[in-house]
Amino acid sequence: MPLRRFPLLIVVAMTLAMACPSMSHADRPNVLWIYVDDMSDWLGCYGDPLAETPHIDRLAEEGVLFENAYMPAPVCSTTRSALITGTMQTTHGLHQHRTMIKKPLPEGLTTVPELFRQAGYLTFNEAKDDYNFQRDRDAMYSPEFKRPTRRQVNSHLIGRDLSWLQPLQGKRFFGQIQLKGGKFQGETGSKYPATSRVKEEQVTVPPQYPDHPVFRNAIARHYEQIAETDAQVGAIVAALKEYGLWDNTVVLFFTDHGCPLPRAKQFLYEDGLKVPLIVHWPKGTAAVKQRGGSRSDLVSGIDISASSLGFAGIEIPAFMEGRDLFANDYEPRKYVISARDRMGNAIDRIRTVRSGAFRYLKNYKTDRALFQPQYRDGYATFVTFRKLLSKSKLSPLQASYFDAANRPAEELYDLRSDPHQTVNLANDSEYASVLETHRGELVKWEEATNDQGRIPESQESLRRVYASSAGKCVSPEYDFLKEEAAPAER
Repeated sequence: MPLRRFPLLIVVAMTLAMACPSMSHADRPNVLWIYVDDMSDWLGCYGDPLAETPHIDRLAEEGVLFENAYMPAPVCSTTRSALITGTMQTTHGLHQHRTMIKKPLPEGLTTVPELFRQAGYLTFNEAKDDYNFQRDRDAMYSPEFKRPTRRQVNSHLIGRDLSWLQPLQGKRFFGQIQLKGGKFQGETGSKYPATSRVKEEQVTVPPQYPDHPVFRNAIARHYEQIAETDAQVGAIVAALKEYGLWDNTVVLFFTDHGCPLPRAKQFLYEDGLKVPLIVHWPKGTAAVKQRGGSRSDLVSGIDISASSLGFAGIEIPAFMEGRDLFANDYEPRKYVISARDRMGNAIDRIRTVRSGAFRYLKNYKTDRALFQPQYRDGYATFVTFRKLLSKSKLSPLQASYFDAANRPAEELYDLRSDPHQTVNLANDSEYASVLETHRGELVKWEEATNDQGRIPESQESLRRVYASSAGKCVSPEYDFLKEEAAPAER
């Protein structure tokens, strides 16, 4: 999609603390995360001609839009575990989606809301968290603040009623409001047909998917989910203004990963990792900036964590791996690394390095297909995929997702000429130096962060996954459980 650029952001690299190091606690702004599930950046402000997103677009016009923001994982629990600690999920063993044996965080590692509480902020989360660790929620979120779904930890904002924000008047807060995004009334592509204000003939089907009515309907449906998300964002902004909170609240709008289309969510391609990220400052603050700008630097989701602390003038702990995007000493990333490990019952290990022009992927388990059995198998999109495969009606690229015999160990894509990542250049001699550079960066990162994905998951954890996913565990790591069950079946 063509990217609509806002006027150049002239001076943006300053947090409120940096702009005014001696500011008092009373001068510190509120910080609000509008945190959306399963939604791609198909927004008007990102140049999408079909999107109806006036409220999000206005947020971008008055703030800063990040063109190249990527999450550390393509699924919710691992991404959310990373962002709430400001570390990669692989550094502290938070990388298995649907962690079956949750443990406390390592000593010395704390969460973003706890750091805000230590700085005198009230904290809340309305309402989903989905973390791969044990933590007392009353330590993370202020128990005295009565939000609607406090005990429903995997819920979301209910409708568009934000009256519960009124008690925040006169308080300093760090909050999260969760929106359903691509899960609104069922995940994108789960049902066919699904209604949408966008007509199926209006959408463009990218080459990684078959041009089929089910896929056209799923893409159109995601636009409808985005439109609902935009309306909820409008309701949040209106409530902040109504209750006198808008003029002292930094709003960060982002999603946890891309939409639930088959090769997006759970996978390490652009459409699974690239998210919208918009930051809006309150008017009249001490920060020196120009509104209505866009930035093209590479951003990791964990930079959101560090930047949020920076806005409040809170010292960023040494354990955090994120960068404050607005600090005076900010250094743009040359690479963003993301990871896929076990996803539900599907065991895999993939790492990816995103540079300015290329995406490199390392597949560590080439003995299995990219598409393994998983919870979305009954979705209309996946059912259609398999039907077309059985009839030999998929392109070689589309069929390759089901091919366990020929999965490549490495993938390299030139995003300038191949934005959908359809032509693997890993074996092209012209790109040998590019491949070597990205491969080297991944090795350095794995060593520097002690990537925990290199350690096999425990048998007890796999036993619990197997018990909860009877009949769908095809990865060879489960073979010991099948052998144990064999005598009883004879």
